[in-house]
Amino acid sequence: MTLGEIMNIGVIGLGFVGLSISSVLASKNYNVVGIDIDKQKCSDIRNGVLPLFEPDLENTLRIGLKKKLTISNNFSLIKNCDIIFVTVGTPQKSNGAIELSMIKKATTTIGQIIRKSKKNSIIFIKSTVVPGTTQNVILPILEKESGKKVNRDFGVISNPEFLQESNAIRDTKYPHAIVLGGKQSKYMKKAKMFFSKMHPNVPIVITNFQTAEMIKYANNSFLATKISFINQLSNICQNIPGTNIDDIAKIIGLDPRIGKLFLNAGPGYGGSCLPKDINALINFANKIGVNPILLNAVKNTNREQVSNIVSLMKKILGDITSKRITILGTAFKPNTDDIRDSKSIELIKKLLKNKAKIIIHDPKAIENTKKIFGEKILYTKSIADALNKSQCVIIMTHWKQYDTLNNNSIKHMNKKNIIDCRRVLVKKELDAKYYAIGIGKN
Repeated sequence: MTLGEIMNIGVIGLGFVGLSISSVLASKNYNVVGIDIDKQKCSDIRNGVLPLFEPDLENTLRIGLKKKLTISNNFSLIKNCDIIFVTVGTPQKSNGAIELSMIKKATTTIGQIIRKSKKNSIIFIKSTVVPGTTQNVILPILEKESGKKVNRDFGVISNPEFLQESNAIRDTKYPHAIVLGGKQSKYMKKAKMFFSKMHPNVPIVITNFQTAEMIKYANNSFLATKISFINQLSNICQNIPGTNIDDIAKIIGLDPRIGKLFLNAGPGYGGSCLPKDINALINFANKIGVNPILLNAVKNTNREQVSNIVSLMKKILGDITSKRITILGTAFKPNTDDIRDSKSIELIKKLLKNKAKIIIHDPKAIENTKKIFGEKILYTKSIADALNKSQCVIIMTHWKQYDTLNNNSIKHMNKKNIIDCRRVLVKKELDAKYYAIGIGKN
């Protein structure tokens, strides 16, 4: 494998991360084989049908498929790959720990296949795993199943990803940094050459396995901490007449020591990464004898946000039994259909326990929401239908469509109560009882 070669690349696991990497690499003219055990998913992807919504992914996938992207459930196709990215899921157990069964299966199969291969492949572990996993779990499996020796016959490198949902293609093409964890070897040199060629001028940090694994958890835990911090301030501001959390966030964000990102107060963080990763780090810290006081506070602050919304609603409506309540947005953030650990889903569950009648609208996440609630709630295709006869509307996700709400939009509500968790309507003169999370009412 030399720098000038167009290499064969395998990607194991075609979820959010794997699909993004496969599509981008293929669009750059690399020979890419994307592997997933789900036969139907593979068939759909080959036909350009995505299992998830991610801006620009469909277009990038189509370009890749026209070039050199093969999608298959046949793992043996990685036999000729110079590079193999492992992007399978590491979901959360009930106690917060990560579930390693998928990555164990994937690496077992990879080991069995490279046993028969003459390639000296580099295996990049992109799946999020707690420190020590690559060294103590993955390497022994690969050596046992392949009958080969790591750093002699093949390379293994921890290569955490930092993709944001709704920005995955941009983040794949233009990463802010590249982390390579493992032993200094010929494989590490080749890995550095590969990424230097693909991403000129992007910082490449070479470290050991454990540090690379910890970097991912540190990154996401800090982002979660910023969100819980601004949400804690938001709760304080709401009880100080005239105080505006957005002005506070804007000014402190101008301080280069703080930065403006992830200071948008709201109902709390969700999605596939932050909740899972902070829970896994708390679980891991406890196992090694460290009491993660700050991380627990971050988690608890996040958990309280939805309860605060319910309390505010009861203050406005009194008993919410049988009250018609509209939820605008069930995706955990705009420009995705992902509802994993979405605060909207948590809110709906709490409201259903209080026997409220729930009507929802979301531009992309309706089908995923139906998988959870079925016929327990009502679904609408238009914002107008969602608001019709409603007694309270809660804006949970900042989809741009919700910026257009005005007095005409809310005229058919039975009671014009608005709880705006994202403060999207704060500058509008509304003929309604308007409560903006993070802004103290005068």
